[in-house]
This record gives sequence, C-alpha cells and structure tokens, in this order.
Amino acid sequence: MFYIETNRLTITEFTPDMAQVVHENSLDDDNRRFVPDEVFETVEDAAETIEYLMSQYGRIDGPLVYPVILKNGTNIGYVQAVPLDDETWEIGYHIAYKYTKNGYASEAVTAFLPVIMKLLDIKKITGICLYDNIASRKVMEKCGFVFISQQIGNYQGNQRDICKYYFSLDVKK
Repeated sequence: MFYIETNRLTITEFTPDMAQVVHENSLDDDNRRFVPDEVFETVEDAAETIEYLMSQYGRIDGPLVYPVILKNGTNIGYVQAVPLDDETWEIGYHIAYKYTKNGYASEAVTAFLPVIMKLLDIKKITGICLYDNIASRKVMEKCGFVFISQQIGNYQGNQRDICKYYFSLDVKK
C-alpha cells in the first residue's frame, strides 16, 4: 500500500468510492485550460479512470497516480508520475481550485518526489507545463526543480508554448 503523510496531507491509493469527488475536482476552469485530458465530465468517466489507475498499483510501467487528501479526509487532488516515450518520467499534480493558494501542491510534490523516485529507481524526473501556467511553474521552482527551457513543444497532442524542468535527487535545493 502506497502511503505518505505530511503535516497536513495524506497521499495514498485511489479507491472506487472516490469517483464523485474526482469528478468534481476535475471540473474547474484551470484544469480545463491546462490539463483538459484530466477533466471527467461524468462520475462514470472518473470511476472508469480510477479503476484503470488502481490496476497500475504494484507496477512500474504505467502512470502512478495518487490522491492528495487533507487530514480531515477531504480529497483535494492528486500527484502522479507518468512514463514518457523516451523512458523517462514526468511529475504531474492538480489541486482543486477551491484548495489552491494554500501550499498543498508544493507540500504534496515535495513529499512525493523522494518516495516515487526510489520506487521507480530513478535519479531524475521531468516537469512540463504550459508557459502561462504560472502556478505550476512556481510549484516546481519551490520544490527544487531546475528550469531547462521554454519552447514550442508537444503538449497533450498540440504544439504549445511549454516550460520544461527537471528534478534530481543529486541536486541540492
């Protein structure tokens, strides 16, 4: 069982009963703008995705996505490691809009990185976001990611203005 605890958060595995809140958390405007492939228009869509994500636990060849839960039990988003085509891994995260600006994403990513990188036996992980996703860029910078480049590149099947970062366990923050 995957389990990380911080002062304010728990990062653990999805369960089928989380479909309603995953659906609701995915519908905010920022999610639609920055990661439209992670918007679940129906509870059934969310449930189907959760079922797939749960099937990936215990493996290291597919996306590893874990809910971020407040200490009071409220599911506020997720953190993930996703394999890229070049056999590297990318970090991803989303905190539902009504919970943003509280440092939850930075807290979750900071706790998640050393654990997931050890599990995957990797020393480096990539971060990619749209150039105009200032909040995501700030999270990566706060968590010790190093800026690589701003460029036009493939982002969810479209050529977009993106920023690339990397995090290495060998680089001191």
